Amino acid sequence: MQSVSLLSRLDHMENKVRVRFAPSPTGYLHIGGARTALFNWLYARHTGGTFILRIEDTDVARNTQEAIEVILSGLRWLGLDWDEGPVSGDTAGSSKGDFGPYFQSQRKAIYQKRVQELISRGAAYEHEGAIRFKMKREPILIPDLVAGEVRRELTDREALEPDFVIVRSDGEPVFHFTNVVDDLEMRITHVIRGEDHLSNTPKHIALFRAFGVEPPRYAHIPLILNQDGSKMSKRDKGASLSSYVEEGYAPEAVVNYLCLLGWSPKDNREKMSLQEVTERFDLPQILRHNARFDMKKLQWLDGEYIRHMEKERYYKLATQALTRAEIETSGFDGSYVKAALDTCQEKVKVFSEVPAFTDFYFKEVTSYEPDAMKDFTPENKSRLQVLRDKFAQAPKFDAISLESALKSTAAELGVKAGLLVHPTRVACTGKSIGPSLYHLMEILGKERVLQRLDRAIERMG
Repeated sequence: MQSVSLLSRLDHMENKVRVRFAPSPTGYLHIGGARTALFNWLYARHTGGTFILRIEDTDVARNTQEAIEVILSGLRWLGLDWDEGPVSGDTAGSSKGDFGPYFQSQRKAIYQKRVQELISRGAAYEHEGAIRFKMKREPILIPDLVAGEVRRELTDREALEPDFVIVRSDGEPVFHFTNVVDDLEMRITHVIRGEDHLSNTPKHIALFRAFGVEPPRYAHIPLILNQDGSKMSKRDKGASLSSYVEEGYAPEAVVNYLCLLGWSPKDNREKMSLQEVTERFDLPQILRHNARFDMKKLQWLDGEYIRHMEKERYYKLATQALTRAEIETSGFDGSYVKAALDTCQEKVKVFSEVPAFTDFYFKEVTSYEPDAMKDFTPENKSRLQVLRDKFAQAPKFDAISLESALKSTAAELGVKAGLLVHPTRVACTGKSIGPSLYHLMEILGKERVLQRLDRAIERMG
């Protein structure tokens, strides 16, 4: 018998939105799945409803605890907290919520009971060891909150034999059946999922009605395509959420971009906080046409988030990127590390670019990019020696003084400042592009800069 508190909560839920994200653990989280989770989360938060995580792990051969953890960590990285569902990838572990278990592999007794219910209602029957559902020989109307009213006609094969298997001969229930039973048992009010599931929906609607209940409201969201219009598969660049974690994207930028794939705020704004999107998000705003994934646009948006990021968070994510690239910063003074990182906050589009942009601050420059050495000429050797001596005599080693010293040296030598800027940059960083030369020299300090100029002059022969 249910407790009074649970019954009162059930009464309260009658008009409360309940949505779910129900992935199958395959070892990676597809960007389309992440977008589906996000849209469900947004709708739950917008309406004050409940967001449920349910794991469809009935494929024993493919599903592992590690594969489940990939999903959980991906959702946590995106900042999508769930109100009900598993706490970890351990199927025997704890969960939160009153409608568990939240792993399909733990719900077999529920499915067996529901199969018997359909058989007793005359809606299902045994055939060659399997259980088949009796499907009506008539089209089904799907009232969809995104696609509008869709009329699904029977195919020629369905017209001849519309019934379909809900439990295989090995005793395993199929997706259509478990999906509907779980949605029914968990009191799901809205099913927000990819448009590729639209063809399954007539079967699901028929199953709900066979149980004597009206189905949830459906909202089938557009697919995410590659830039060339092809369907994004797991092998395509950007398909796996983990690639964004590894490449150092800011999670808030990825979330922002995913919001724009199939949803429009109607005022053409692109950079929006999750809080603002949550306030404005609603299902009728979801676009009907498929969305094309534009990596350049995501990188631009990520760069915008990095440029305006709060300093301490920027330092944390940038330092993590350096650590992933095996560049150690712990041996340097904290203020030096922050000053070094400040020189590239306006420049990088993703955090994975930080190591290449700043490694010279934390490692000795012992080699130079081949293309950058074109100005390592005997003629420039004597010029760089004059500049090196001018830097050594500079009363202050700050950006303003260094710029003044370089320009006055160029004037004395009768050359343009650029002829000194390039070889000096290469000497200090090993590269032809990077942060502002005068600022990076100020941060490196007099001793390091003079040592690096001496090494470069020696290399000039």
